[in-house]
Amino acid sequence: MRDTLPIHPILPRSAPCVDEEARRWLRGVFSAQAVNRGGVIRRAVRDVDRIVGRAAFEAEVQRRGFHMVENAGQFVIFCNNEPVRVIL
Repeated sequence: MRDTLPIHPILPRSAPCVDEEARRWLRGVFSAQAVNRGGVIRRAVRDVDRIVGRAAFEAEVQRRGFHMVENAGQFVIFCNNEPVRVIL
């Protein structure tokens, strides 16, 4: 098992088009236990688009060094920087 992941601040206040509600939502998403364990989380694309915006969400995932895929209206985030391989 990996060491505890470093704590990252959620999008600086200077980030464009991200209000306080979006910051709180992102804090909630990335404070899940699965994130700290290097696990997997998922969020509905419609929620991401509505609350924080896809570009800001993708930027936060990338900043953390995580991987994300989209399928059937869901974003699936692999909360580690290990390679992702699609089998079938």
